[in-house]
Amino acid sequence: MMKNPYDILIRPVITEKAVKQNEKENKLVFEVAKDANKIEIKKAVEQAFGVKVKSVRTLIVKPKKKRVGFGKAGYTKQWKKAIVTVQSEEPINIAELV
Repeated sequence: MMKNPYDILIRPVITEKAVKQNEKENKLVFEVAKDANKIEIKKAVEQAFGVKVKSVRTLIVKPKKKRVGFGKAGYTKQWKKAIVTVQSEEPINIAELV
């Protein structure tokens, strides 16, 4: 069954580090579905943004302990991150594409 690219790509990660990677190394960073594999992520990025993907690297971001309220401990959510290297002459402005 073919998935919609936007079911796989949840949101772009726009941080200082991600923007620098985009400008210098043509890398895009996304939060992706936990069950998505590298091949699905590659196809989703190519369909959604119309670019050629060179490589995909994935990692699971572990939950971090946070305090909520008056000393009650909680955790942030666990999510999957994909770092996608694109074959492009210029950096892609992800803010315009979203």
